[in-house]
Amino acid sequence: MGFAGTPEFAARALDALHRAGYTIPIVVTRADRPSGRGMRVVASAVGAFAAGHDLPVVKPATLRGATAVASLTAIPVDVLVVAAYGMILPPEVLGWPTYGCLNIHASLLPRWRGAAPIARAIEAGDRETGITVMQMDAGLDTGPIVRMRSIAIAPRETAGSLHDRLAALGADLIVEVIGALARDGRLQAIPQPGEGVTRAAKLGTADETIDWAQSAEVLDRRIRALTPSPGAVVRWQGEPVKILEASPVAAAGAGARHSPGSVLRVDATGIEVACGIGAQAGVLHLVRVQPAGGRTMTASAFAAGRHLAPGARFG
Repeated sequence: MGFAGTPEFAARALDALHRAGYTIPIVVTRADRPSGRGMRVVASAVGAFAAGHDLPVVKPATLRGATAVASLTAIPVDVLVVAAYGMILPPEVLGWPTYGCLNIHASLLPRWRGAAPIARAIEAGDRETGITVMQMDAGLDTGPIVRMRSIAIAPRETAGSLHDRLAALGADLIVEVIGALARDGRLQAIPQPGEGVTRAAKLGTADETIDWAQSAEVLDRRIRALTPSPGAVVRWQGEPVKILEASPVAAAGAGARHSPGSVLRVDATGIEVACGIGAQAGVLHLVRVQPAGGRTMTASAFAAGRHLAPGARFG
């Protein structure tokens, strides 16, 4: 069995398969990249795990071209488990393993096909999500479903907490699927339904920017969807500030007489900011923030350090 993946989500699955005793003759991951303030070159989470457990690891810069593909397919594998690898697998790689490629996807397909299923599920206010193990084909998360398991999304769930729960679920489920394949010598899969398809577009700069004209409930979901990374960003006197924790204030029509972004209240619990327009007007209570280049702090400490008071306005 081969394995292809890059971040911590994938490393959890690789760890589970390794602990289950499966032989893994090749691990494929993205090339080492600069990271952190010092831009030190570090291995991916999967690369680090493979190196720490003496698993053969390759880090191709590309999967395009006969030479790149040949270096992989020269190693015989019965199945390739793929989890958040980060590169599209060409047809030659998809056809490499005897039983094909199995992808661990963090949603209940066909909902949230694409790069950011965890964040998009929280942002949309979904009440449940889960893990789908699918047989990969040439499309983007369009392959037939081998196995699926759902979990509820907690009311105050963040992308970070949901990621960890889904990573654990995905690790358990792929071990279960590989066990069934080893036992039965085949995989049963059903085509994805044609209804209910949604796209989980990759997060970009526009997603990170807070628009105070949106309702408190929408902003709350956006902030939780972007926590802990990349973070939802506002500006205070030109300074970018990440909002790491906030909650809508339960008061119908609160903030309706104030411009979106206006500070309404500052106290020991945080900062209340007007948001929304018209019937969607409300108040967002900021609890924890992180100024650019600074440490995480309470919103009340941020306000005290910058003499922020009611009547001020966030950009």
